[in-house]
Amino acid sequence: MTYATDRIHEEIAYIAYHFHWSLEDILDLEHHDRRRYAEQIAALVTRATAER
Repeated sequence: MTYATDRIHEEIAYIAYHFHWSLEDILDLEHHDRRRYAEQIAALVTRATAER
């Protein structure tokens, strides 16, 4: 099974936007690590939005 290219691009953009990491740094992450960072960012954003 392959991971959708569009999904990878979304994860990269999401992590880069929130953490200000370089493309190279993000691409160096293992898939599961990159996915976990994206999930953690989403949880932080959701929590911050709910606290408003």
